[in-house]
Amino acid sequence: MVADSYRREALINQALPAEIPAPRLQWIEEHDGWVVLGIDAVPGGRMPTTPWKSDELRATLDAYRITAEALSTPPTALQHVGLKPVGDGGDFADWRNLARGATSTNALPSWVPLDLLDVLASLESGWREAVAGNAVLHHDLRQDNVLIDAYGAAWICDWNWPRLGASWFDLVLLLATAYADGHDATALFTQHPTARGVADEQLDAALAALSGFFLTSGGQPAADWSPHLRQHQTWCGEVTLRWLANRRGWAF
Repeated sequence: MVADSYRREALINQALPAEIPAPRLQWIEEHDGWVVLGIDAVPGGRMPTTPWKSDELRATLDAYRITAEALSTPPTALQHVGLKPVGDGGDFADWRNLARGATSTNALPSWVPLDLLDVLASLESGWREAVAGNAVLHHDLRQDNVLIDAYGAAWICDWNWPRLGASWFDLVLLLATAYADGHDATALFTQHPTARGVADEQLDAALAALSGFFLTSGGQPAADWSPHLRQHQTWCGEVTLRWLANRRGWAF
């Protein structure tokens, strides 16, 4: 239920360490099954400009650096909320399912290179080991979950779905959107403190896992509750796959 997700967000928000740049819960009200959260207004708060501007992207990466440092190990308050590892209850196995014929390639956009299925499946198979860790992840670090305040600082919002894993995993989808806007996503990734010691194969495994998931999800029937969901998923799949292709020297 949506109401349950808001109740959980309230618990998580209150358990976040004080140094994390996140708007804070002030009150919660429930009536007839409705849940309303009163959260601090960010002064001058607005979503980052699309396409990404370099200064706003840097501000967001700085905000995540502070966040990742504070959540490198699960704070006691968040442990009480109950956090599961990334991938608990499911698996990113979409390229593997496509490669062995368990999923029809008709679910993919026509531009996806089918001759790379085996390579993508092999990369994807290493995703779980690649992103394993005990840090607390936001797990939904997207451009539309960030606010830029009147002073140019970034705030990370919507803490509904935190998980445990490697801190750098939060950067992958965020920087894929930056890649789509012409930024050097690989350089930004390797320069970020959370990516210290991360091998190329780890990042590529994460990109393979996300691209397969989003592309096959985008090929599913339209969702009545979110008419643009499939389009958004397909776009996410394309930007993660094209970033991976750029890193691997694939042309398609």
